[in-house]
Amino acid sequence: MNIALLTAGGTGQRMHNEIPKQFLNINDKPVIMYALEAFQTHPNIDGIVIACLEGWECILSAYCRQYHITKLENIVVGGKTGQESIYNGVRDIASRHDPQDLILVHDGNRPLVSHDIISDSIRVAQKCGNAVAAIPCTEAILITHDGIESCEQVPRSEARRTQTPHTTSIKTLLDAHEKALKMGITSSIATCTLLIELGGIVYYSLGSEKNIKITTSEDLEIFRALLAVRG
Repeated sequence: MNIALLTAGGTGQRMHNEIPKQFLNINDKPVIMYALEAFQTHPNIDGIVIACLEGWECILSAYCRQYHITKLENIVVGGKTGQESIYNGVRDIASRHDPQDLILVHDGNRPLVSHDIISDSIRVAQKCGNAVAAIPCTEAILITHDGIESCEQVPRSEARRTQTPHTTSIKTLLDAHEKALKMGITSSIATCTLLIELGGIVYYSLGSEKNIKITTSEDLEIFRALLAVRG
């Protein structure tokens, strides 16, 4: 089975908005519902769990009923960090599913994830053991230690911009989170970075420039434009 875990624990501080970004209404639909509908309608997704910002669980549950997210298994309370939110979700999923089932971790504020991206993530994870949606870098990548100047670069042919979903077996991800806690790793920024910090190798799957992550007001403008183009 393939279970999607969507993270919706962010508070939207970078947008300076009282409503968390994943719950903002765009074209009369909350941002997170666009992503949920993609997993709901994908034929190879068997269940969905959401790690939600505390206090918003009832609102999210109502949205899921309104938009007919019938694959929803549970809504768990998110943590203080993204890593903690994912761990909460993984433990919940592990309580019901086989350890070798796949879990697809996806940002709730990446609303335009496509069926092709989801399918390729599953394919690569089945073949290689994990999958990280990624796209090539087209800009020059510089390294700075003070945010003011640079004297180092990363060859862009050797760099990738990671997205989500991040897919691996339930057992692999649960073991990784429990090992991380024992090692004192508590604020890894993503599943792919956590696996690498623990000495693992990650494998790339299909990403897209359209698979944007909404973190700023500019991202919302891009999202609206993409929706307009889509129809």
